[in-house]
Order: sequence, then C-alpha cells, then structure tokens
Amino acid sequence: MTSKEIRKQFLDFFESRQHLIVPSAPIVLKDDPTLMFNNSGMAQFKDFFLGYKKPTSVRLADTQKCLRVSGKHNDLDDVGKDTYHHTMFEMLGNWSFGDYFKKEAIGWAWELLTNVYGIPKDWLYVTVFEGDKKDGTSADTEALELWKTHVDEDRILFGNKKDNFWEMGETGPCGPCSEIHVDIRPAEEKSKISGKDLVNKDHPQVIEIWNLVFMEFLRKADGSLEELPAKNIDTGMGFERLAMVLQSKTSNYDTDIFQPLIHEVEKISGKKYGEKHQTDVAFRVVTDHLRAVSFAIADGQLPSNTGAGYVIRRILRRAISYGYRFLDMKEAFIYKVFPILKEQMADFFPELQKQSTLVTEVIKEEETNFLHTIEHGLVRLDNFIKQNPDLKVIPGDVVFELYDTYGFPTDLSRIIAEEQELTIDEAGFETEMNKQKQRSKSAS
Repeated sequence: MTSKEIRKQFLDFFESRQHLIVPSAPIVLKDDPTLMFNNSGMAQFKDFFLGYKKPTSVRLADTQKCLRVSGKHNDLDDVGKDTYHHTMFEMLGNWSFGDYFKKEAIGWAWELLTNVYGIPKDWLYVTVFEGDKKDGTSADTEALELWKTHVDEDRILFGNKKDNFWEMGETGPCGPCSEIHVDIRPAEEKSKISGKDLVNKDHPQVIEIWNLVFMEFLRKADGSLEELPAKNIDTGMGFERLAMVLQSKTSNYDTDIFQPLIHEVEKISGKKYGEKHQTDVAFRVVTDHLRAVSFAIADGQLPSNTGAGYVIRRILRRAISYGYRFLDMKEAFIYKVFPILKEQMADFFPELQKQSTLVTEVIKEEETNFLHTIEHGLVRLDNFIKQNPDLKVIPGDVVFELYDTYGFPTDLSRIIAEEQELTIDEAGFETEMNKQKQRSKSAS
C-alpha cells in the first residue's frame, strides 16, 4: 500500500462517518503566542475546544503538517540518529467537538487499524490513564471497559500522567488519552519477550502509532484543571510510522515517503545509503530537514536570525553541516532534492507547487551563504584540537563560539569531538548560551 493510498483511506474512512475533511493549517503559527509552529493536529482547533468559536462541522478529519523542534516536544537532537524521529511529520486526525466521545473514537480506531489497514490484532497493545492524585483525576475505567470489548485485557496497560494525559503545553486544553502501540518485531523476538513489556520503553519496533485524546479539561496558569464546555475527541496518528508498519519496513526512512528523497541524495552525492552509520545519519538528517524547511518556507516563514525564522535556519544549517561533513558535499545541493519532494506531495499540499520557485531559491541561497562559513568553523575546531594535544574536553566557550560566530551546530561539534575521543563541556556551553540570552533580554 502506497503512502498516498494510506492517507486517502484514512480520510475516506472518516468522511464515510460524517466527518468534514479539512485542509492542513500552515505549519507556522502567526496568531498563537504560546506556539511558534503547529506541533500537533489540534493546534488549529484550539478555540473550538475552548468554546470560543464554533466549527463548521462537529466532526472533522484531516492530515496536519507538524513541526517539533523546541519546547515540550523537542525532537531535533534525535532526528537522524534513530529511524523514527522527525522534525516535520504528518499527523492524521479525527475530531469531535461535543459530539461523539470515547465509545466511537475507540471503536473506529480499532476498526480502521484491523479491518481496513489489516494490522493483525495480536500486534497491538493499548494504554489507558491510571489517574493522578495531584490533579485529582481518577483512572479511566470507562476507556478500559470499552477497550475490553475489542482487545484481550492482557493487552491493555495503565499509564501514568506522563504517557497517558495529553497536554498541548503548560496551559490549554488537555485530557486523558489512550495510546495504541504496535509490535512489529520478528516472531522469534516476540516469543522471547512480550511486547507488553516494551510499550513506552523506546524500542524502535514497539512504537506508539495512534493517540486518542479525550479532551475534557483546561490546564490553567496556576496548574489547576477545570472542565471544558464540552467533551471532545482529538486523535493523532503518525503518518510516517503508519506507513512503516503497513509497508512492512523497520524504519520510516525505508518507506516510499523518504526513499525517493534518499535516492536523489545518493545520485547527487555519489554516496550509498545503508553502508555506513554516520553516512546514513547524514542521509536521514538531510531528507528530514529538507521536508521541514520546504514546508515552512512554502507557508511563508523565511530563515532569519530571530524567532521562528531562526529555528528554520538552524534546521537547514544542520542539514548543510551533515551533508558537508559526511556526504562530502562542498557545494549547495539540498535545493536540488526539492523537486522530488514537490512531485511526491504537491497533489495533497499544493502550496509546494505554488511556492516552488521561492522554496528553491531560498534554500539555495542559505546553502551558498552557510558553506562560506562552515569551512572556517571546521578549521577553527581542528586547529584548536591540534594546538591542545593533551585536551580531553573541548571548553564550552569554544563550542559556543563555533555555534554563535560560525553557525556551527552543537551536535556536529559533539560528533567531531567523539571522533577524536574527546567530549565537549556541555555545562560550559549552556552557561555561555544563558549569558547570550541575558544579553538579548537586556538589549531588548
């Protein structure tokens, strides 16, 4: 099943159940002071949950472009190093605003996964909220009883507030949730260790695939909870992870979402994916970050030195750095991969076609400019290491200078240090970062 078919089947399923299909909101948020980027499917519907606005339909479904790089959902440092974290990803979601609640949300999720997508029932585990004394919330026995009509009780686990109480941020709509996890390990491994023991343990093949949030509370600034005007449903299913499962892959990057991009980078760089760990990390960083930056630019966010623009610039520079260091790409090349992304996704996200020239030109210009400085950064670091032969730890102020003056990603300094059997002074770097933040505050 292709990724396009997977996306279409999801939307068709909910459209046949009286859901209005709505387009994705922009990946960049301009009117929410609490968020720079859409980091979940529900961000554009926040006012509906709060009762401030009325939706065009009480049932909606969509696929939302999301970006997670900072704050509570910080994935940037993980991206590329494993096979399932991303900066930009799609979140498939269905929504109910004061209409249906747990029974339908749970029943339809199970039906779609097992009957429509054909995922074997014995691959799946579900979690429910155990309650939290501090918040005064009780265990979600209602969800437990509903799940027991679909799945054996020994496949249902209770989870704590960290895993089974979803919150948008420090304040805002929130509620208990049920996660659906899938175990795609080989049968031999499953016979040795139960998947139940690996749920929420960061196992790359026992992963959360869908989160059903029963949105019924508002987290206030003082930390207390109050009930929302209505009981709502907010679900989010990771599109890339779903494709991995349905296409029988063990890595998101092996799906047809990423493979065309990886093949293009192979063609341009002359390197091969799957031969060397650090090269593979670079392939994943470049292809993931291209997606994030392209969608952000297409939605109107240009790279800059402040705010959301700075985040986009940092993501792109991380990709350029990995390409330079591990793919031997000394000239701009990432912009050349964009046409493949556009070909893949413009039919569902037409902004990629409409803003094609802008995206290409901005990425090329950013690459060209940064490549002029990255060489100086590498020379500076190499010289420092050579001049200090007894060095064990690279000082935090040196790492900060590379970061601040040359735009050198800290994780690249870390990798180069590890290659020389060195470490970096993480605490010292953080101290320098905090000093800069204080200077910025004083200047403003």
